[in-house]
Amino acid sequence: MILKIMQVGTPVLRQSAAPVDPARIRTPEFQQLIEMMRATMLDAPGVGLAAPQVGVGLRVAVIEDRAEAIALMPADDVAKKNRRPVPFHVIVNPTLTVVDDTKATFVEGCLSVSGFAAEVSRARAVQVKGLDHRGAAITIDAQGWYARILQHEIDHLNGQLYVDLMDTRTFVNTAVR
Repeated sequence: MILKIMQVGTPVLRQSAAPVDPARIRTPEFQQLIEMMRATMLDAPGVGLAAPQVGVGLRVAVIEDRAEAIALMPADDVAKKNRRPVPFHVIVNPTLTVVDDTKATFVEGCLSVSGFAAEVSRARAVQVKGLDHRGAAITIDAQGWYARILQHEIDHLNGQLYVDLMDTRTFVNTAVR
């Protein structure tokens, strides 16, 4: 089932999401939420989706950057962004630590700010600790575009949107061409 993606102005997008009780992760209801979030992300299409974006105030996000989408991009763009395929995975109750605070600035969009994009500077490398879809502890070391995706999704879990971080002079309506 495809869920409705909340748009900027919806209160849940500006609230800190609640931690997930690890015992809840393996429940059929939580597993169904994960599957619906994945279906919604792929349908949009997107590379990440946080639970607040579908109206659920919990600290969980799904991520997948598919090789098929990357293959459609110009090779120099892929190289500049240090973009590589990322298999589907779930992060629950993540904490993020910046490993390399050298900034990389690229145009970023968001499924919850539909039709707009802007340049955002983010750390080049991060480490994320949390739980996976089964409740097992995970540590993710990410660089480049993957690090950007993680920062973006964890921002959602903290009630922040990319528009809070963007270079306002670069904010554009992508629906108008």
